[in-house]
Amino acid sequence: MDARFIDDLARRLAAAVPPGLSALRRDLEDNFKAVLQSGLARLDLVSRQEFDVQAAVLRRTREKLEALEARLAMLENGQKSPASKPQ
Repeated sequence: MDARFIDDLARRLAAAVPPGLSALRRDLEDNFKAVLQSGLARLDLVSRQEFDVQAAVLRRTREKLEALEARLAMLENGQKSPASKPQ
C-alpha cells in the first residue's frame, strides 16, 4: 500500500476532528495512520502492477488452453473417423 495514500487519509480524518480537539490533532493523525496501516496489512491486497501481470498470465494461459482444446478436438475427430469404420 502506498504510504502517501495512508498519510493523506490519516490527514483527512484528523482534519475532520472538531476544532476544540485541535491540540490532539497530531496524536489522532498518528493513531489514524497506525490503525489504517494495521487494518490494510491484514487485508490480502495486491498492487495494481501485480494484478496486471497475473491478468496477462491468465490471458496467455487461456489462449493456450483454447488452442490445445481445438487441437485435441481435431485429433479426436481425425482418429474417430477411421476407427469407426467397420472392417
